[in-house]
Amino acid sequence: MHYYSIGSALAASPLPDLPFEKAADGVPSLFLTDRDPQQGPAAWRVTDARHLTAEAVDVSWLDPDRMGAAPELPPGISAAIQSGGLMAVNCRHPRWRDAIAFSSPKSGKKRVHLLAVGDVGGTLLTALKLLGGDCIEAIGICDLNENTVARWTDEMGQIAWPGDYDALPEVEPVAPEHLFECDVFIFAATKAIPPVGSGVRDVRMAQFDANRPLVESFARQARAAGFSGLFIVLSDPVDPLCRAVWLASNQGPDGQWDGLGLLPEQVQGFGLGVMNARAAYFAKRDPRFASFLTEGRAFGPHGQGLVVANSIEHYDDALSRELTELVTTANLRIRDLGFKPYVAPAVSSGAMQLLLTLRGGWHCSSVCLGNVWFGVRNRFTAHGVEWETLSLPGALFGRLRETEALLKDIY
Repeated sequence: MHYYSIGSALAASPLPDLPFEKAADGVPSLFLTDRDPQQGPAAWRVTDARHLTAEAVDVSWLDPDRMGAAPELPPGISAAIQSGGLMAVNCRHPRWRDAIAFSSPKSGKKRVHLLAVGDVGGTLLTALKLLGGDCIEAIGICDLNENTVARWTDEMGQIAWPGDYDALPEVEPVAPEHLFECDVFIFAATKAIPPVGSGVRDVRMAQFDANRPLVESFARQARAAGFSGLFIVLSDPVDPLCRAVWLASNQGPDGQWDGLGLLPEQVQGFGLGVMNARAAYFAKRDPRFASFLTEGRAFGPHGQGLVVANSIEHYDDALSRELTELVTTANLRIRDLGFKPYVAPAVSSGAMQLLLTLRGGWHCSSVCLGNVWFGVRNRFTAHGVEWETLSLPGALFGRLRETEALLKDIY
């Protein structure tokens, strides 16, 4: 193992002769790896030694026991992992230094910009206004319809606690050219949604072809602006659109990937939160699913390929598949009633997950696992993004592999 000084940080690496000052061994805060920069995050919090040596990033990272035997590491590195203080950095990524900085954002309240205040955006905005006073300084809104922006600015400006007029974040109009002058950008725009009664069963994938060029245009704008914040995709289909954002932002003038756009960990998809909440909804109403409330988890995309587990420790495959089907089709119940199912997604997937993110808490969102964006519980830490790792039953892990393959087939 080799040790280097990078600024004030001690870095360990199996790579010799890196262009940094040599240092004595110790307890490092950085671990420098060398892997394909198009196949995983640029930086992450190390919770298992196998995350340092695995040949590929995939869903096995959610259950490191499936990655083989753990490597033997010097005591200082093992101590750093045990304390939760080790960040792995892929030094082959062109923006690896920026990846370190991204994991240590400025303190204080954040500025959030929201693109499109339609049904989803308006509901999300209302929830963030009411609930985000502790971590959001201001919310900038942008929409093609100037009257829509004016309406929501006025309406939100007229919401306040009596006598405590600065407790809630301000809502302000933001011009398109200033969209990426913020800490968090939320993409809630959509080109087309199949109308209620259209008979379209997988509404989310029907939106992919329409929404992909739109989100890619804003991804390129983020690159041009040198955006260093979090790019959140709320529009459907969340997970493939995340990958579209990342790819588009990292294309150079020649159309080839150059790694100079958004980091993988800068892009997250907010779609899993409502699926998790829907699972809890059914679990409260049917005792057969009650274990989900204390032992269950939801994984994967917002739509086809979703995996709900009734329990991790006492997994029942048939019961879990039944619960998954209820959750996946819950939106159709609202459409059958004659309404668009946007309120729960805007709040459970959007507002609640963003607030948890800004507070450094565990939240449900899609993160980069290899070359797909995959929904898991995760959180941002000072040592990089961390996803929850569990000991997963074989039948459940097999379902995650199937979902991983499904997401890969989209591209």
